Amino acid sequence: MDKLNLTHHISQKFNEELESIRNRVLAMGGLVEQQIADALRALTEGDSELGRSIEQQDYKVNQMEVAIDEECSRILARRQPAASDLRLILAIIKTITDLERIGDEAEKIGRLAARLAGAERPNDRYVALQHLGSHVQGMVHDALDAFARMDAEAAVQVAREDARVDDEYEALSRQSITFMMEDPHSIRQVLDVMWSARALERIGDHATNICEYVVYLVQGKDVRHAGFEAMEREVNERP
Repeated sequence: MDKLNLTHHISQKFNEELESIRNRVLAMGGLVEQQIADALRALTEGDSELGRSIEQQDYKVNQMEVAIDEECSRILARRQPAASDLRLILAIIKTITDLERIGDEAEKIGRLAARLAGAERPNDRYVALQHLGSHVQGMVHDALDAFARMDAEAAVQVAREDARVDDEYEALSRQSITFMMEDPHSIRQVLDVMWSARALERIGDHATNICEYVVYLVQGKDVRHAGFEAMEREVNERP
């Protein structure tokens, strides 16, 4: 299992800076995970107040992104890192961008949940949406865990799940279209469900992006846009 060592510098201060910024990324990730959980709960329980409250959480996520990005810029200017240290800083900058976008998608689900709370709840209580949401939540959590442990192999396993998320999203979309055809009066409500499902699918994409950054960080190989098979092949190849 390939991992990096963040305690290899002569400067103890530099070690502390790198560890601190990595921990801040994980703290940001924890807040984003809470956003997703709250958005899904607001949606499935019809809690409009909780749905609207996610906007305040998103403001905190945005602040954290700006602060971490500024710290990365200071480290680049002051330390002029190279090799694995430079890859770490670049991976962090990219990761926090995806985390911020995950937060935006969670906020979108929260807004949709607040609107859906005023509509009649379906008998299945959005079970397909709940299942998709749970799957995506797991991807985000495991992607952050792979980042925390700098584990490229674990990152590949998380990325593998994106295809299943896409399949679930497509199935839910087909089901929603059928509902709208059968009952035109439900179109507005079903569209909100479809937009929520789309936001969850996008969260899965962002989790996959984070996994790609982990592979880049550990292996030094850029696997963006290469496809899952190429990503897996790169990780399995030992230098």
